[in-house]
Amino acid sequence: MRKLRFLVAAAVGLTAATAQAQVQNPNPNAGTYDAHTLFSPLFQNDPGTAYRTGGGQPGASYWQNAASYQISATLDEKQERVNGSVTITYTNNSPSALPFVWVQLDQNLFKRTSRGALTTPVSGARNGARFGNAANEPAGGDSLQTVRIELHGKKSTAKYVVTDTRMQIQLPEALKPNGDKLRISIDYSFYIPEYGSDRLGRKQTPNGQIYEIAQWYPRMAVYDDVEGWNTLPYLGAGEFYLEYGDFDYTINVPANYIVGGSGELVNPKEVLTSAQQQRLQQAASSDKTVMVRTPAEVTQPSSRPAGKNGRLTWHFRCQQARDVAWAASPAFVWDAARMNLPSGKKSLAMSLYPPEVAADSAWGRSTEYVKHSIEYNSKQWFEYTYPVATNVAGIVGGMEYPGIVFCSANSKGGRLWSVTDHEFGHNWFPMIVGSNERKYPWMDEGFNTFINIYSTRNFNNGEYKPNSDSAKYILPYLLRVPDADVPYTAPDVTQSRYLGFAAYSKPGFGLVLLREAILGPERFDYAFRTYIKRWAFKHPTPKDFFRTMEDVGGEDLGWFWKEWFLENWLLDQAVTTVSYVNQDPAQGALITIENKDRAAMPVFVAVRESNGKVGRLKLPVEVWQRGGTWTFRYPSTSPLALVLLNPDNLLPDVNPNNNYWLPMELGK
Repeated sequence: MRKLRFLVAAAVGLTAATAQAQVQNPNPNAGTYDAHTLFSPLFQNDPGTAYRTGGGQPGASYWQNAASYQISATLDEKQERVNGSVTITYTNNSPSALPFVWVQLDQNLFKRTSRGALTTPVSGARNGARFGNAANEPAGGDSLQTVRIELHGKKSTAKYVVTDTRMQIQLPEALKPNGDKLRISIDYSFYIPEYGSDRLGRKQTPNGQIYEIAQWYPRMAVYDDVEGWNTLPYLGAGEFYLEYGDFDYTINVPANYIVGGSGELVNPKEVLTSAQQQRLQQAASSDKTVMVRTPAEVTQPSSRPAGKNGRLTWHFRCQQARDVAWAASPAFVWDAARMNLPSGKKSLAMSLYPPEVAADSAWGRSTEYVKHSIEYNSKQWFEYTYPVATNVAGIVGGMEYPGIVFCSANSKGGRLWSVTDHEFGHNWFPMIVGSNERKYPWMDEGFNTFINIYSTRNFNNGEYKPNSDSAKYILPYLLRVPDADVPYTAPDVTQSRYLGFAAYSKPGFGLVLLREAILGPERFDYAFRTYIKRWAFKHPTPKDFFRTMEDVGGEDLGWFWKEWFLENWLLDQAVTTVSYVNQDPAQGALITIENKDRAAMPVFVAVRESNGKVGRLKLPVEVWQRGGTWTFRYPSTSPLALVLLNPDNLLPDVNPNNNYWLPMELGK
């Protein structure tokens, strides 16, 4: 109420000259409102199927293929290479026979002749393929030594064709539908790029290299009921679309290295000192951060077991996951703390970082950030599913994998909180809800931006809460970039300068609008949680999301999806006139409002009468269904002193100068 009175006072205090000067519309790209286009019934009229229902949930015949992996890898720190062997068990749960399968070879992005390299601007790009000195840097890409298959009890050398970042394996006989299995065994190696498209890489520190390793094994492409084989090449900006399964993997490294990986460390007694084992057990029951390896111990040989021939093999398991990643370094400080999940289960928050960033103003608080982010989102949306969550400091600015994320070693304070919270938010989207990032980045980046807003509000009494985190935050972007790509754009098509707008901020703040201005928190939260639960460890499409929110939320939201996700239409609500019933303010006021641009929203109105009475009301979006002008009756008892639209700045109205009405005498 104090905020409303402030806004009323500020508006009433405007002089007539000021009001007249502000009437000009600041939007030079204003469009013409068309109710028939916005509220067209044809937005979503294709019927549901046996696989995906009209209500947005998996159908009775929904199927999904699976891929599990056994991997053995060695880090060759002298040659900067990973040498590995992987056995993939692929299960065809589809109703179709598959005479061939597709495998992703993401490291081929770093060949100088790759599509991604050839489509990276000369000036470079964050997710582009970068190369060092041509004479000195080894060739990137996957080197395949052997590719073997086992199908229907018969083992053979595979017949395959590699095209850029994809490999097609042509089978001697078709993989049968409804549960048939194929085993693929591949021996491979690749050179580790220094900066791997901000997904992986290596960073030199005073105490040795930090390796962040991802996209490090051949991975099955997805075969689904929507597109069949999903074979878009990996170009850098588009991320990943992967099947779920179980992972069992080992990493052989020099004995003085610490390794963090997705999932649970299976053999701590073989790779940790007794002191580190005890400290890790202590951390598992502590809400406060416990040091497993201190900064001082990084330079002490006694902080690591000797190993066999100076090397150790770390063994990890990660179940019901779509991917795994790992990091290794002799320079790691290691700390950890317990995470308390809603069901009563416990998980472990951990951080790995070099001593030079160990201060409390930087990575010394990392585990605190991990713990809060995951505990909050587990309670608010869906319980975290992995036994460990590890934050790694290195060269990667920010990238997510199941149970482990890579964040810049240079981040500190609010920036470190923000990137940590964002990357771990991805454990919900797309690690749990497995959308197709290669085509629909807004379904993970935008959704994650949305949940980050609320986790940041909640962290430590709002320690890092921004001055503005409502939908009005998006206003400058809407006005400045009228030609920006819309959210419903593939990432490799989106202009790099607009990717943050189209994939992150606009869809993220769009969900804030949907929650706070359209559905309300209670209906939105139930619908959003239902979406996560329905599609956990499955593959939703955009329409599955749209339909779930409508089905559970109880609203036809086609108008909103169209204006916000498929278009960059702008909102401009205005108060035009005020009159009185029978010219008597005591009988009520007739307030006329106008929708002046292409987008529409519900209308929030604050009214102050001359007798000091203040009131509010909300008009539904349906007032705009028959046109762009609407008159409503307000139950006044005295002349109006102010009519103010969007009083809390909840809506991204591009022209706030026409959001108020003042009686003429106030300007005299």
